[in-house]
Amino acid sequence: MPKNKEEKKIHLLVVEDEESFIDALEIGLDREGFKVTIARNGQEALDKFEEGKFDAILLDLMLPKVSGLDVCRTIRAKSDIPIIIVSAKSEEVDMVLMLEIGADDYVTKPYRLRELVARIRAVLRRRETYTPSEEPSTEIMEFGPILLDIDSRRCYVSGEEIKLRKKEFALLRNLLENPGRVMTREVLIDRVWGDDYVGDTKTLDVHIKRLRTLIEFDPKNPIHITTIRGVGYRFELTKPE
Repeated sequence: MPKNKEEKKIHLLVVEDEESFIDALEIGLDREGFKVTIARNGQEALDKFEEGKFDAILLDLMLPKVSGLDVCRTIRAKSDIPIIIVSAKSEEVDMVLMLEIGADDYVTKPYRLRELVARIRAVLRRRETYTPSEEPSTEIMEFGPILLDIDSRRCYVSGEEIKLRKKEFALLRNLLENPGRVMTREVLIDRVWGDDYVGDTKTLDVHIKRLRTLIEFDPKNPIHITTIRGVGYRFELTKPE
């Protein structure tokens, strides 16, 4: 009977080289009902990932032997397993890079165990509940140089295809569906992340910044996705004066 109970536990690969964090994570996550496997460097993480079966990965960035960024890139190239970055780095540029290489979420140190557990469960629920639409919409949305093909999930800017991740595509679609209207941060979060979103609005802002680098001619002076300070974002029908 205990064996069956153990098999039902969510199995986490925790990649961390700081012993103080390792001890706290092992104890805390075990109490929360998770099964934990520890990797203390990047190469060990890759080896253990190949050898075992995990439900999610908690990945530190600053690792010996192989960096956390390279570990994330390598694993993401072969698997869609949820990856949550756990790092002391909190600068926005680092957050953009984390999302760009395929991380599902990030938590900055120091953090509370309760928040970390909530993020893990939220990412796992999003993966379980996401199902592609059974009926393709065949809808094509086109505004200025931007064309969004909903059916094939492709995006083109001035005729050139650009690669959008799932959340980026959903954000752009929501903005294009409401051209000229202000979309509050709360509405965008609700429509793209749903009820499982944990944390402040910074994740949304980082995704918007990344989206601008892909569709704007000058991301620092955007003319398509503009910021309405203190409220949210708006997709402009025409170039602002």
